[in-house]
Amino acid sequence: MDWVNAIVQGILIGGLYALFAAGLSLIFGVMRLVNIAHGDFIIAAAYLAYVVISATGLHPLLSLVFVVPVAAAAGYVLQATILNRTLGDDLLPPLLVTFGLSVILQNGLLEIFTADSRKLDAGLLDIQTVSVLPGVSVGYMPVLMFMTAVLVIAGLQYIFYRTALGRAFRATSDDGEIAQLMGLDNRKVFAAAMALSFAVIAIAGVFLAVRANFDPFMGPARLIFGFEAVIIGGLGNLWGTLAGGVILGVAQAIGAQIDPGWQLLAGHIAFLVVLAVKPRGLFPRIEG
Repeated sequence: MDWVNAIVQGILIGGLYALFAAGLSLIFGVMRLVNIAHGDFIIAAAYLAYVVISATGLHPLLSLVFVVPVAAAAGYVLQATILNRTLGDDLLPPLLVTFGLSVILQNGLLEIFTADSRKLDAGLLDIQTVSVLPGVSVGYMPVLMFMTAVLVIAGLQYIFYRTALGRAFRATSDDGEIAQLMGLDNRKVFAAAMALSFAVIAIAGVFLAVRANFDPFMGPARLIFGFEAVIIGGLGNLWGTLAGGVILGVAQAIGAQIDPGWQLLAGHIAFLVVLAVKPRGLFPRIEG
C-alpha cells in the first residue's frame, strides 16, 4: 500500500500547489502579466499571518479573517500605483519590476524577521489523521487544504463567468481598447484582479506556513511550483490549474517513493514532458 499512500498524499499536496498557481493564472489570464514576485508574496503572507497570530493568539486558520483583506488591499494598491504603469505591448517592464519587488521582499523579510525559519502551529488539526484504507491514512489538514483549493477555484470560476466583475475581467483580457470604449476603466479592473489574486495568495501563504517551515528565501521555489502547475493544467483554465497541481504533487510523491532525492526532479520531469507533448498544457482555455 506504500504506492497507494504516496499517490494519495501527492493528490492532497497538489491542492496546495493549485493554491500557489491560481492567483498566478488569474492575473496572467486577465492582464498577461507574469508576476516574478508571486512566490515571495506567498511567503510575505505567511509572515503576515505569523505577526497576526503572535499579536492576537488566533488559530492560523482564523488569522485568514485579517490576512486575506490586508493582502487584497495590498494587491489593489500595488497594481494601481506601480504595476499599471508597466503594462503595455512590451512584456519586459513588468518582469523587471516584479523581479525588483522579489529582491526587495526577500531582503526586507530577512531584515525584519532574520533568516530563522518559522512554522505556524495548527494544534490537533495539524497532527490528526483518519484511515481511509488499510495502510493509508490522510491528515485532516491536507484534506482541508485540498478542499479549500477546490472551493477557491470554484469561487474564482464563478466570479469569472457569472458576475459583472468577471465579465469585466474577460472583456479587458479579450480586447482592452474595446472594453474602454464600452466604459470600463482597465486600470481599476486590473487592480481588482490583482486584489483577488492576493486574496488567494494569502490563503496559500497561511496553508504553506501550517504545513512546513518557511523563511524569507522560499519564494522562488513556490513560484516555480505554481508556474509548473499553471503550464501543466493549461494557461487560462482554472480547473486545469487544479489538475496541474495534482499532477505535479503526484509526480513528486512517486519520485520520492522511488528515491527521496528524486522528489523535486520527478515534478520537473513531469512538467517538461507535458511541455514537450502539449506546449499549451493539458487543458488550455478554448478561445472564442
